[in-house]
Amino acid sequence: MSNISEGITHLKQDEAINVDVELMGPLGFSVDQLMELAGLSCACSVAEVYPRDTHPRVLILAGPGNNGGDGLVAARHLKHFGYKPTICYPKPTDKPLYNGLVTQCRSLQIEFISADDLLKDEGNGNYFARECDVVLDALFGFSFQGAPRPPFAAILQALSPSASPPPIASVDIPSGWQVEDGDVDGNGIRPDMLISLTAPKECSRKFEGAHHFLGGRFVPPEIAEKYHLVLPEYPGTSMCVRIPSQL
Repeated sequence: MSNISEGITHLKQDEAINVDVELMGPLGFSVDQLMELAGLSCACSVAEVYPRDTHPRVLILAGPGNNGGDGLVAARHLKHFGYKPTICYPKPTDKPLYNGLVTQCRSLQIEFISADDLLKDEGNGNYFARECDVVLDALFGFSFQGAPRPPFAAILQALSPSASPPPIASVDIPSGWQVEDGDVDGNGIRPDMLISLTAPKECSRKFEGAHHFLGGRFVPPEIAEKYHLVLPEYPGTSMCVRIPSQL
């Protein structure tokens, strides 16, 4: 059973996986539909905290899985919101869904940057220091296990607190964290903002940043009842809602 603290449900890894399986099975959702809703929620959350007037340049770090797909969708919406997104997608997934997301971003003239160029120090710091107001961390989601491989390990290192990176918003799980136990090895990203999707995961209890949002306004009553989900109410027509940190 999911643990509930302060009235908010937190999902364990197996529960999060099972919820997705049921959404994309008997409940009729497609992966691209869920990805679109999740990515839009992420873009709306970023816009709530980091207005385009003060933080126009958003770097999206997209991983090879569904979390990365959420990031690609968010990049497209941020572009339509008036931001200047740039995407680093080191290990593209060669499947029609992901290829289509890349094509959509390129059609909006969103720039793609390689991991090498991202980490290159040109004398005035790397890309994070020179060209970035906000980082959207969409590298690894709740299915990720093991240690990050190149070039992801170097990217995580470049975003460590000692490197004084720009504000970081992580999608669902801060990259390098375990879903239930958090940043066990101490090498994960320490985001300023966490955007939980569907429901917060157990690791979000260890999140110490200033801004915690929930996105994914698509949970049907059947799922909420089966997994005893207690979630905050979304305001008005918003796709995201702020929730208390450190729950």
